[in-house]
Amino acid sequence: MLRRSNPRPQLDWADRAVLAALVRRLPRSLREHRLVTPGTILRRHRRLVAKKWTYPNRTGRPPVDNTIVALIERMTRENTGWGYRRIQGELLKLGHRVADSTVRRVLERLRIPPAPRRDTDTSWRRFLHAQAASMLACDFFHVDCAATLKRVDVFFVMEVATRYIRILGTTTTNPDGAWTTQQARNLLMDLGDRADDLRFLIRDRAGQFTASFDAVFSGAGIQVVKIPPRGPRANAHAERFVGTVRCEATDRLPILNEHHLRTVLQRYTNHYNHRRPHQARQLAPPRPDPPIAEPGCTSIRRRPVLGGLINEYEHAAA
Repeated sequence: MLRRSNPRPQLDWADRAVLAALVRRLPRSLREHRLVTPGTILRRHRRLVAKKWTYPNRTGRPPVDNTIVALIERMTRENTGWGYRRIQGELLKLGHRVADSTVRRVLERLRIPPAPRRDTDTSWRRFLHAQAASMLACDFFHVDCAATLKRVDVFFVMEVATRYIRILGTTTTNPDGAWTTQQARNLLMDLGDRADDLRFLIRDRAGQFTASFDAVFSGAGIQVVKIPPRGPRANAHAERFVGTVRCEATDRLPILNEHHLRTVLQRYTNHYNHRRPHQARQLAPPRPDPPIAEPGCTSIRRRPVLGGLINEYEHAAA
């Protein structure tokens, strides 16, 4: 009746313990007849081994490393037009072999849309950064001399992307259109082939900037952009330099004459372009002059600039 209702009864551990105890009560001749098959013995052995040696349940593909996930997210955020295969190729250049389907799953998990939908619009931050690489900003500022009591006008231009400053000229007479136009020609000669990468020049609406001044830049393929009337914030980078040079140099020194001012500006712009850290450039100068030394050096030398008004620090030679 048991066999008809259940051809193969399922025994639990209590049933096996009772049967093992009863077997000990049987005569020796009967104990030699086993109640289980060899397959049962092997199955129980495998079960004991599985319980002893436990491993994490890793089914399917191994998980993607967090470093690769962060790198995929960074490339996607910084390059909105890159698709799965483009990111896969860039990762391969860096030594990370991942499939394009892995990149797709990572972006889906981060809820980042694919390239066709992600590249439909450009943020203002990205647009302005792209334009800054091809932009110049120019302006005037004046300094009153202590000895001659004359006002010296200083004309400068800044490469917005790098914050590099060029002092184009100084004059004690009222700068007119002809003088400003000549300074523009000198600037293009100094830029050389670099002028081909520039597209815009920002200036205000002062009378010194005449049509001939704009024509010099238009001939070089640079579009002159005039800021709104009474809107100095539209030329914020140039205005910020004026405040910086006044605060750090010209307002802290009695400028004797035009020649003295040229010397001060030459030394200050050299410090500004090659040694002074800039917040907009991750605390790096526009064009670093000395190489960055290895950490751990304890011998530091101070270099005074403008008679100690500004100090520069560098590793002393061994």
